[in-house]
Amino acid sequence: MVLLRKSFIYHQQSSHYISQKIPYPDRKYAWFIVFVLILASLIAFIDRQVVAIVVGPMKEDLGVGDTEIGWLYGVFALFYAFAAIPIATMADKKSRKHIIAIGIFLWSLLTIACGLTRSYWQIFFARIGVGVGEATLSPSTTSLIGDYFPRKDIPLALSIFATGPIIGTGIAFVIGGFVLDMVEQANPMVLPFFGPLKPWQQTFIYVGLPGVFLAAFFLLIKEPVRRPSMAPDTGTSDTAQLIAFYKDNARTITFHHLGFVSLVLTGYAFVFWSITFFVRVHDVPAAEASQVFGWTFIVFGPMGPLLIAYLAKKLTDRGYQDANMTAGMIGGILTIPTVLLIQAAPTATWAFILYAPALLAVNSPFGIAAGSLPVITPPHLRARVAAVYMLTGATGMMFGPPLAGAFNEYIFPGDEGIRYSMITMTCFFGLLGIVLLWFSRKPYAESMRKASLWAEE
Repeated sequence: MVLLRKSFIYHQQSSHYISQKIPYPDRKYAWFIVFVLILASLIAFIDRQVVAIVVGPMKEDLGVGDTEIGWLYGVFALFYAFAAIPIATMADKKSRKHIIAIGIFLWSLLTIACGLTRSYWQIFFARIGVGVGEATLSPSTTSLIGDYFPRKDIPLALSIFATGPIIGTGIAFVIGGFVLDMVEQANPMVLPFFGPLKPWQQTFIYVGLPGVFLAAFFLLIKEPVRRPSMAPDTGTSDTAQLIAFYKDNARTITFHHLGFVSLVLTGYAFVFWSITFFVRVHDVPAAEASQVFGWTFIVFGPMGPLLIAYLAKKLTDRGYQDANMTAGMIGGILTIPTVLLIQAAPTATWAFILYAPALLAVNSPFGIAAGSLPVITPPHLRARVAAVYMLTGATGMMFGPPLAGAFNEYIFPGDEGIRYSMITMTCFFGLLGIVLLWFSRKPYAESMRKASLWAEE
């Protein structure tokens, strides 16, 4: 009876909406915007990941351990997550291109500031600013893409967008390794007031500069017309509708968020400590390991989200309402054996070879994790729903690197211990993610059926 009533309301709204239906923007321009957003996320991840490249020299100069270095990523993730909620509220109502432009400028400026610090706590607080700046991108992007593309194309568009962070991570290691190698061999940079800067400090400055210019470019793009919500109008406020959406989809959201956050935690811990793994276990210089790892990441990392998005689309076309969850779960299943094989690699060469399938698998669920939410969410709530997922997803980002660092330092001390840290993290959190996504399939299919009553195709 409830579904019939919703269907009646939907058709009433549809008949009024069709007469004044807003056309979608030009498809070529829409894909151009996706490319520009990929560029922004690419720069974001370069600025986010650079700290993983300079672990050794930072530890030496700042006098800290693995756990403290891991928390430089953790505190970034904490503020990245919590800042996303108020930012997403603005993105659902205000100009998204201006929000993104301000965010890019802020995180780039604070990345440069990381290179001017003199103590652990100074860089700790600068990383907070980087997190707040980067929190503007994901919710605003989800909202933008929802207005640029029809519903059926949103998961693919967001999965393609998700290749930006992955490519950005790879480029971060390539460029970061190159810059670190370059500044280690060059004369020290000396700035007025700040004095001479160490190579790791210069690395932060060089990778932070491009974002300042990209922020200005974002002011030139077109803001799409916001699409009206086709969801039943309850006459309540946006906040009440948001709460009602979560209550109506509680099991879907719970299993989705917890399942993907477990895989995110596994992935971030694995990637963050990869360079250190090569330095400690295989005695490869950090600059060299960073560049080889980075190129492997660039080539194989983006394949994962694209393959999983393609699989999800094929399953959807065959009528599977749980396609997005099933595809994400398959990505998690592939992650465990590929990561474990690396830990058994006898040489650095074999480890680098085995990183190719591992990086494909580790990155594969990320795009569909974000892309599976807008298709069950009314348009006027999409940025906030994306931000709430960021808040839970950032838990993995926040705790993955420092938790693995604590394993390195206290549970498995010594150079070889990093192998066992990765085995422990991957087996526990990887399996947990797979099980939770398995349980998400049925409720997600029901959420898809509910959304089909009001969604604009």
